Amino acid sequence: MITAGIDIGSITAKAAVVEDGNVLGTKVIFTGYNVETAARKVYGELLAELGLPADAVERVVATGYGRNGVPFADKAMTEIICHAAGAHHLMPEVRTVIDIGGQDSKAMAVDHKGAVRDFVMNDKCAAGTGRFLEVMARALEVNLDDFGNQSLLAPAPAKISSICTVFAESEVISLISRGEPRENIIAGIHDAVAARVYAMAQRIKADPPIMMTGGVAKNQGVVKALERRFGSPISTHELAQVNGAIGAAVLASGI
Repeated sequence: MITAGIDIGSITAKAAVVEDGNVLGTKVIFTGYNVETAARKVYGELLAELGLPADAVERVVATGYGRNGVPFADKAMTEIICHAAGAHHLMPEVRTVIDIGGQDSKAMAVDHKGAVRDFVMNDKCAAGTGRFLEVMARALEVNLDDFGNQSLLAPAPAKISSICTVFAESEVISLISRGEPRENIIAGIHDAVAARVYAMAQRIKADPPIMMTGGVAKNQGVVKALERRFGSPISTHELAQVNGAIGAAVLASGI
């Protein structure tokens, strides 16, 4: 059976196609203004790359904040359920999933079947999200893709005390004016993100093994900062950014 998942996030739209548990392909584009347009575009481009006609896909599940704006989906499911299913599919041993997206962050405790036992979510504040990192990268005039590696070079991470994006940006600007090395500031930013996410995750029973998903999982600076907070290794996967779409596609086979 061939199924598809479409994850419409605040910043990016993701699609995944799965056949009998095997991921055939994935695609990521910017969401833009119109959710339905983004969904049709990311799904259409992925099918074209795979050489699949639309009628080859038996079921489609939509997830993410824009899931209800995908009219061709057979069902819409919450990103909590889909991220847990995706993480379990990629790494079945995982018991805690940390997902940091563009404008929210989540922690999920999952069982041996990938079902959600408990979860906590921050969707009211940009602190501890991808958007927070984008704002900080802009203030430091650093490409976001270079953020993680630069922070790993920091001899002494700077202290960022504020958890508010606006106030934290002011702190960063002050540190720049005092001549603080850029890598120290970046490491301090990653520590601030990790502190925020760790505090949130303490509201559930965050047992290892832990997996990090979402686009921020590509940032090794954040991953290492979280490992220090949790005192445990944190796994990532090359498909971490499209984890929600993969979970949606996997769940589609059961609807």
